[in-house]
Amino acid sequence: MMAVAQKRKPRIALRALSVAIAGALLGGIAGVPKPSAATTERVVTNYRTGLALSGYDPVGYFTASKPVIGSAKFEASFAGATWRFANAGNRAAFLDDPEIYAPVFGGYDPTGVARGVAVPGHPEVWLIINARLYLFHEPKTRDAFLKTPDAYLAAAKRQWATVQSTLVE
Repeated sequence: MMAVAQKRKPRIALRALSVAIAGALLGGIAGVPKPSAATTERVVTNYRTGLALSGYDPVGYFTASKPVIGSAKFEASFAGATWRFANAGNRAAFLDDPEIYAPVFGGYDPTGVARGVAVPGHPEVWLIINARLYLFHEPKTRDAFLKTPDAYLAAAKRQWATVQSTLVE
């Protein structure tokens, strides 16, 4: 009889542990919040190349009014990312005032940031509003933003600190 009782204890303990793990994964146990992991970088970078804006020149959006591919000959580091430029003049302009040329919200889609979510923007889906560059995940989110840009920007600014806290430095 002792042997039967000893076999049950490990099974009961294992079952309890399984239930506890499942509960934690589905939303926390007894008020303990589900842990949140850092999701991505502070500046959107191409995961294959490590380049900000996937290698597009951030100054080119302003000077050429379109995305312009940068060159490996003209690179600079800013905010933990590598940025490429079409020429030395664009690199110099960026380094003089990177906050002006770098995309707002680190290149995350402002419609996602407004919802409290870090959704990477795409360098070919963009707008310049009030002399600042914004990237969008897809044309649909850019179109939604254009309907009420002030409301999206106000919500995104309120949420940005929270969204940043989920990002890897």
